[in-house]
Amino acid sequence: MNPQQVELALRKQRLQFDAERQRETLVAGFERIESVLDIVDRARDQARGLRDHVPLLSALAFAIVLLRPRLALRVARRAWFGWVLYRRLGRGLDPLIGFLRRFAA
Repeated sequence: MNPQQVELALRKQRLQFDAERQRETLVAGFERIESVLDIVDRARDQARGLRDHVPLLSALAFAIVLLRPRLALRVARRAWFGWVLYRRLGRGLDPLIGFLRRFAA
């Protein structure tokens, strides 16, 4: 074999090794994303389950309001503040959430 063909064969082999290493890195990244998506799917399924039991949850909330009105008011105030804060910031939280996701990975 002439030296140019040997050099091309070595370059091809290095590129194949680099591609394999990149594939492994990509698969590892997908595994992390998949675990996060599994958690999101479970949370969504649980929220769907709560929708199936709205009368029970409403009765429970009503009982808490009757038995512990201060606690109910405090929780309602915090929830309202959180909702207003979320609505005001809106998409402004997206960069922060993206940063936290990259930092956690």
